[in-house]
Amino acid sequence: MTEAKQPVLNQVSDFELKLLKVFRTVAACGGFSAAEVSLGISRAAISMQMADLESRLGFKLCQRGRAGFALTDEGRRVLEASDRLVGALDHFKAEINDLHQHLRGTLAIGITDNLVSHPGMKITHGLAALKARGPEVKINIHMQPSDDIEIGVLDGRLNIGVVPRVRELPGLDYLPLYEESSHLYCASGHPLFTADEESGKLTDYEVVVPSFAQPAEVQALYRRHPQGARANDREGIMFLLLTGCYLGYLPDHYARPWVERGRLRALQPGFTTHFCAITARSRRANLVLDTFLETLLPPSSSG
Repeated sequence: MTEAKQPVLNQVSDFELKLLKVFRTVAACGGFSAAEVSLGISRAAISMQMADLESRLGFKLCQRGRAGFALTDEGRRVLEASDRLVGALDHFKAEINDLHQHLRGTLAIGITDNLVSHPGMKITHGLAALKARGPEVKINIHMQPSDDIEIGVLDGRLNIGVVPRVRELPGLDYLPLYEESSHLYCASGHPLFTADEESGKLTDYEVVVPSFAQPAEVQALYRRHPQGARANDREGIMFLLLTGCYLGYLPDHYARPWVERGRLRALQPGFTTHFCAITARSRRANLVLDTFLETLLPPSSSG
């Protein structure tokens, strides 16, 4: 005669945890009747769930009858094991809560030049909020051209980047941040600095052309002028403008201090640039990055 195979509990599911909770309550209360109030279910339901647990485990957990309620030897061992299991679950919950309450890690962020003067200040405020929530978080800022930032985010060297939305790459997600208006400027010493506004003559003068990516409609504005110099960032454009030899497009927030000091003059409106935060679409879960992204969302989106 073949010996009956004993049940083997290969995994503990939510249902087994529920049955163990019933068992632990019954053991703590000292019987089925006393456990009814604590569990909020009938004695019959308790009996059925205890029988189900015993069937899954393959042995009796308790004796009940005229002699009263008592745990079997196996029942006492299961109770001890369940104490360790509950303790481990509590420790797990505490660890997860600690991660949320005490952020640790590094945020590597790439930013294009001269955004710090933008009145929106979303990046600055976001970094401040991140440090408030995680004082131990380390922040590494890399000032780079937008093309390098896109590559850095895609290959994982950067967690997040802030770039003008000139194009959309399929491997990136885009979060709108800023709108930035730009004008055509000249500096003191340039023939147009004190001249009457006659926009028809503007195209006679050399312009500084940026070597970073620009939308097609912005490139068309530069082609209207003789292209007298090139610069790979906006500070380079400013250096060349201040020679008094060139015209150039600059963000209004960046040019404003120079205008107020009488060093620059706005000649005509130029264009609007849209800046976005970019993250890799295939990025792995990162609590520091996710927390920083939350700080960048509008209140209605993050709440």
